[in-house]
This record gives sequence, C-alpha cells and structure tokens, in this order.
Amino acid sequence: MIVVDGLSVSYGAVRALQSVSFEAPSGEITAVLGANGAGKTTLLRAISGLVSPLAGTVSKDGDVLTGRRTEDIVRLGVAHVPEGRGVIAEFTVEENLRLGFMIARGSLADALAEQYAIFPVLGERRRQAAATLSGGERQMLAMARALIARPSVLLLDEPSLGLAPLVTAQLMQQIRELCARENLTVVLVEQNATSALRIAQRAVVLRVGVVVANDTAAVVRDDENLRQYYLGMVE
Repeated sequence: MIVVDGLSVSYGAVRALQSVSFEAPSGEITAVLGANGAGKTTLLRAISGLVSPLAGTVSKDGDVLTGRRTEDIVRLGVAHVPEGRGVIAEFTVEENLRLGFMIARGSLADALAEQYAIFPVLGERRRQAAATLSGGERQMLAMARALIARPSVLLLDEPSLGLAPLVTAQLMQQIRELCARENLTVVLVEQNATSALRIAQRAVVLRVGVVVANDTAAVVRDDENLRQYYLGMVE
C-alpha cells in the first residue's frame, strides 16, 4: 500500500500540491485525474523521490519514502514510468530491458522471458531499435522495462498519451490484467478519465493541487458535478 499524507510541493512561488492525502491499496488501480496543471505529474514525482515536498510524507507498507534517494525508493519496489514513454530510442528492445534489470536480482534470461510472455510483440521485436516501434509498442516497452525489476508499486504517467483509441483500450486492459496477476499497487495518472475509470478501483481528483474527490472509481464516475467541472466528461 502507498499512503500519501498531507503532501505539499512548490516550484518557487507556485504551489503545485497542497496537503494531498490518499491511500493506494495493494492489488488495486488508483486513478489520479484532473485537468492539465492539476499537479498529477508532480504527485508521481514526489512519490518516486524526484521532487522534495515542503510538507507531508509518502510511505509504502509503513516505510517512509520521503527524504530517500530515488534509487533507494526504486530498490524498495517502486517503479515509475514517466510521461513520454522514456525509452532509449537508439537501443534495441532487449537492451532497454537489460537496463531495467540492472537493479534486480535473479536470472536475466528468466526475467526477459517473463516480459516477452506478457508483451509478445516485444519478443518479436527484441533486436529492433526502440525508434522503430509504434507508439503503443514503445509504451509497452516502457512498462516492461519497469516491470522487469519485479516492483510491487507501479506509477504510470499518462500511458495513453498520443495513442489511438483502440490501442488505448488494449493498453488499459493490459494494465488491469497486470495489476490483478502480479498484485501490484498501481497509481495511474491519466488525462483520459473515461479509460482510467473503467479499470480503476479508486480515484483521486485533483484541481490546482488540491484533492476535490477521493472515493471509489464508481462513485467518481457517477458524480455529474465531478464529470462536468473537473474531468471534462460531458455527455
């Protein structure tokens, strides 16, 4: 479980997050929703140690992550897939996966086989440069590179960005299946609220850095005011 308690983050005079609190249970997907500039990406960066909060804490299964180095947070089982895929275009698929395995233990061959079983298209393209992959395939590679270290927490930032609707639907289904099969704690930041709420169990809605809703995905999805004024989900 990830517990965010009273988290506040500023960039100079700009307050990006203000006293944000919520829990992301193990084995569930928690969607973090809101308009551009709501603080969603900052929240993930604070959880993974890329930015330091002014106040508040983040903990994982009772261990406080706040104040630790990013590499130590990764070793504690927190994987962060940033917006924009984040793969190395010049490297092959397998070279990208090998980078993700550097902090892991066990057999590299077994770990590669596991990811190729989850994402068969990556196995077919293992010797191709990442630059030759489609947008959806690059997103799969970014996720596989995070998963190969066998994390218990997966932070996903806008995984559907730039993808066609059909590819987005397939990717969301993969995320749901991964969460259930691996008992992952998934924190999913998404601009596409409709897609995110279809697969999430819980949802947190941010507005200019403040939590305006923290409830089950079903409650958020059915709340007309949230849909219209904060999520832009107009029928």
